[in-house]
Amino acid sequence: MHGPVTTGWLLVALCAAAGAYCVLRTGSGVEEQRRAAAGEAVMGFGMAAMAVPAAVVDPPRWVWPVYAAVFAAAALHSLWAARSSAHHLHHAVGSLAMVHMALAMTAAPAGHAGHGAAGLPALTGVLLVYFAGYVLVAGARLLPAGPPGSVTRTGPAVPSGGVAPSGSAVPPRSSAPAGGAVRWGDRPELARACRLGMGIAMLAMLLTM
Repeated sequence: MHGPVTTGWLLVALCAAAGAYCVLRTGSGVEEQRRAAAGEAVMGFGMAAMAVPAAVVDPPRWVWPVYAAVFAAAALHSLWAARSSAHHLHHAVGSLAMVHMALAMTAAPAGHAGHGAAGLPALTGVLLVYFAGYVLVAGARLLPAGPPGSVTRTGPAVPSGGVAPSGSAVPPRSSAPAGGAVRWGDRPELARACRLGMGIAMLAMLLTM
């Protein structure tokens, strides 16, 4: 990746950490979460490898067509999985952004493949707008909904496994271990922070094109 070496290594660390946490999430008891975590882990490690500073490692030119092929397949898989969950559409956009950057590096002059190329300016601009918006929305979702100590539930308390006033069943809390502890891989706030970090990294990488 083109840019300061320090910035490149920070992006490598951020993406690798996000990928590692997504691997941890693949052990979740929820099937849909396992599927999403697997795709995000591939994205995180792929971004970490792409973000390695070109001044340190200048990969051979054949690496970038392989990157493009791998993430094109990942984009198709995400589009297919989007039938059951719209969140996979974001995975597809991320994979297409990786394909775009890999193709731009393939088209770069010999000896400058690690620095990237301009690519298609219009597509780069669209991706920048998308990920800038994604980062803002994802960051807003991490903010607390109200002041500390505020109560957000307005309806009467319903015991686990009971029936809400509307008549809908409340699922039992059998997925949490005894004592109410939640596994690290099942913490929704950490999953959101992981996605926010990868969104910021993607935005930074697109800005280097």
